[in-house]
Amino acid sequence: MSQPATGNLQLSDATLLRNQAYMNGAWVGASASFAVTNPADGRTIGSVPNMGKEEAHKAIDAANAAFPAWSAKTGKERAAIMRKWYELLILHANDLAMLMTAEQGKPVPEAKGEVLYGASFVEWFAEEAKRVSGDVMASTWSDKRMVVLKQPIGVCAAITPWNFPIAMITRKVAPAIAAGCTIVIKPAEQTPLSALAMAELAHRAGLPAGVMNVLTADAERSIEIGKVLCDSPLVRHLSFTGSTPVGRILMQQSAPTIKKLGLELGGHAPFIVFDDADIDAAVEGALVSKYRNAGQTCVCTNRIYAHESIYDTFVEKLAAGAAKIKVGNGFEPGVVQGPLIDDQAIAKVEDHVADALSKGAKLVTGGKLHALGGQFYEPTVLSNVTADMKIMREETFGPVAAVTKFKTEEEAIAAANDTEFGLASYFYSRDIGRVWRVAEKLEYGMVGINTGIISNEVGPFGGVKQSGLGREGSKYGIDEYLELKYLCMGGI
Repeated sequence: MSQPATGNLQLSDATLLRNQAYMNGAWVGASASFAVTNPADGRTIGSVPNMGKEEAHKAIDAANAAFPAWSAKTGKERAAIMRKWYELLILHANDLAMLMTAEQGKPVPEAKGEVLYGASFVEWFAEEAKRVSGDVMASTWSDKRMVVLKQPIGVCAAITPWNFPIAMITRKVAPAIAAGCTIVIKPAEQTPLSALAMAELAHRAGLPAGVMNVLTADAERSIEIGKVLCDSPLVRHLSFTGSTPVGRILMQQSAPTIKKLGLELGGHAPFIVFDDADIDAAVEGALVSKYRNAGQTCVCTNRIYAHESIYDTFVEKLAAGAAKIKVGNGFEPGVVQGPLIDDQAIAKVEDHVADALSKGAKLVTGGKLHALGGQFYEPTVLSNVTADMKIMREETFGPVAAVTKFKTEEEAIAAANDTEFGLASYFYSRDIGRVWRVAEKLEYGMVGINTGIISNEVGPFGGVKQSGLGREGSKYGIDEYLELKYLCMGGI
């Protein structure tokens, strides 16, 4: 193996900081490389290979060659290797969190929380690998028997985002390899180091060569690799987490090969606070849902609807809570909100805030670049927000809470559903009848009721409408990587 880069990051295990990609069980380079920088200060952490279509084809071939042997293993055999990987992820959780904070920006405690969350998918699907079962059907013929098998779909591909650089990989890789598939991963260009560190630990756990492959590339080459993954007839399944516009492109590119797709796309989560809600609990839930990861989550609250009778109280308490959030470098003690990922993210937040203020919104707190400068933005609360503002129609992906008021339950539900998105939604109420009515009427794949945190390995994660296809995590997640085969057995 090549010696790893050390950069400015001090890890307990320096070999987790890799400067090469992982393909067919080996660490490989490319003719060019690109730098990975810390969004908090712009410093270079290290560099990784800038791969393209040639390497993508090699990775697919490696995965295809590894598939027969890996799929032939029993679920119990695959589970044993995955369990070792899980244990290594837990053992090195601190180093993985440090890597994530360095390349992504979120505070170290939050990053460690993500490592544990990401590892939970490896543990969960290691256990599910032993429980993939088919079925014996009641036959309509006396001389025939009908059996259904579940078999791995084949070579898979995963294109993952920068906002959760570990969890979004394990949520895709773990069910794929548990099912007996092999996989090619293209991590986000901003956060490749976390992916490579996990590949190192998978290698140590004994994952066979070619079962998992990680290709690194900058923004331009990533498009090139994505096209190869979509075009290849060897790739039977493509999983992507990212924006809805990119999801549409991947669907179009995958159409000629009729791939099975798992798409976790954009969100625009409503957060409804009814007049019978526990206001303090609702404020706490909104703060966690809105400002976690600096508002850069697909399930974070984007639109807050507060009943007119509690509106002023809610806004006041929300603003007070937001104003207390400590912003800074994720390595500093006590920091709750780190930097946004890049200048484009800052520009979008500034545009949404400026648009809202120009149309009559009131700035309650925040509203500008933080005194730290760079890619830090103040936790912001806007009131008197109306439906014609950009922030009520587009995903902000930043630390800005937009609050508007409503009068009736029907009005709130209609406003919440008035979007092309349907990923996550939240509401607070202590009326059991209302809880059932609203939960059933919200057009979203996930509904948080009296909570601002909904993600775990046990619940099915995914959306409806233009927020995607399929589900990740849960007992349903492994089905994305399995095909049903019907056997009709005659001559009995």
